[in-house]
Amino acid sequence: MVKHIVMWRLKEHAHGNDLQTNAYLIKEKLEGLRGKISGMIAIEVGIDFSRSDSAYDVVLYSEFVDREALRVYQINPEHQALIPFIGEASKDRRVVDYEV
Repeated sequence: MVKHIVMWRLKEHAHGNDLQTNAYLIKEKLEGLRGKISGMIAIEVGIDFSRSDSAYDVVLYSEFVDREALRVYQINPEHQALIPFIGEASKDRRVVDYEV
């Protein structure tokens, strides 16, 4: 199994929205992929409430059956369609992919 974790720090304003609105839109859009990607076992998106200096605003936790399923997810057109929105709303991104 592969776990794919991504964290974003968001801009205070993007797409005419404030940070919190964009955080919820990103959550909604990413969780909308549930059941649409072959090999995806789980997807969960969390929004930080601590607002500490070291915190990121949004985290994606997802699981895939194997590396190939992660690759399929990454090139999937529905996933690719979200990248411009998330990219414009973000000021920083971190990712970790690992096998268990």
